[in-house]
Amino acid sequence: MKQLYHTLAFALLLLLCTSCHSLQDSATTNITGKEKNFRLSAKEKREGFKILFDGVSMDQWIDNTDQYVVEEGCIVMQPKTLYGGNLYSKEEYENFIFRFEFMLTPGANNGVGTRHKIVNTPKGYDGIELQILDDYDPKYKDLEPYQYHGSLYGWVPAKRGYLKPSGEWNYQEVIMNGNKLQVVLNGTPIMEADFDELIKNAPEGKNVSKLQYKKGHIAFLGHGDVIKLRNIRVKEL
Repeated sequence: MKQLYHTLAFALLLLLCTSCHSLQDSATTNITGKEKNFRLSAKEKREGFKILFDGVSMDQWIDNTDQYVVEEGCIVMQPKTLYGGNLYSKEEYENFIFRFEFMLTPGANNGVGTRHKIVNTPKGYDGIELQILDDYDPKYKDLEPYQYHGSLYGWVPAKRGYLKPSGEWNYQEVIMNGNKLQVVLNGTPIMEADFDELIKNAPEGKNVSKLQYKKGHIAFLGHGDVIKLRNIRVKEL
């Protein structure tokens, strides 16, 4: 009987871990009915973080195509168009630490925009893009190194092997400070970029203008695939 009890308890724990609220020490979630309210940890409050999505309200965001919806404590990209569908923070940011969790569906493609401008058409991007991608899907086996998850798209490849498979939650941190950008995935730094060096060493004719943007929106850049997002917060530096 004890063995059966422990087996059932473990199964329940696995089920909870796949829901749209966090079980990490860095955050807490208050569940009331069907609403799952994300709240900052005491440490993040002291550090000056601000919630951008609490599991209920998208008041801090601008959806340019109505393709991002709230479902069970998550923002879910539900594509209506083949490409496009961007979600922008209402405020603009220059230097910041951005934290969020994401779950990919098989083959999913999206992106994190920093210092991004709002594009009002369903398809279009105007800013710095960090790749969000299901690296393990066979259809992506022949991509350029700078096209895999966490990479500064078109510029700097990320280290691979730290992304969890589709259907599992990943935790990512993006640090944008001056002309330096860092990505930390599930606790491991996977990409660092120095814009000054990239601009100085850029091949002749390569467009470097977006690396020179000083301020803009944080964005999720849709590519027509379903992804889930939760526990989104930011700290200005």
